[in-house]
Amino acid sequence: MIRVVLPAHLKNLAHVTGEVRVEVAGPPTQREVLDALETAYPMLLGTIRDRHSGERRPFVRFYACELDLSNEPPDEPLPEEVVAGKEPFIVLGAMAGG
Repeated sequence: MIRVVLPAHLKNLAHVTGEVRVEVAGPPTQREVLDALETAYPMLLGTIRDRHSGERRPFVRFYACELDLSNEPPDEPLPEEVVAGKEPFIVLGAMAGG
């Protein structure tokens, strides 16, 4: 099971509190985790990634083990600590403005 931390607005949309746990079908990658998350919580479809291209939405960032994974290839394996359930995969809404 992969632990996933969502920003507050996505927790509200998915009707969850705290972190969620998803099981991935294949090797744990960003793509597999997000596929499992959108399958378990279909109301999140299109909120984290573009529905058609699968690209990360602007102002959404991915973190794990104090690393910014946002620009990593989506099929890159996740850190072992995330796979083992010791650390969460974090979806974060970035802030912008002046």
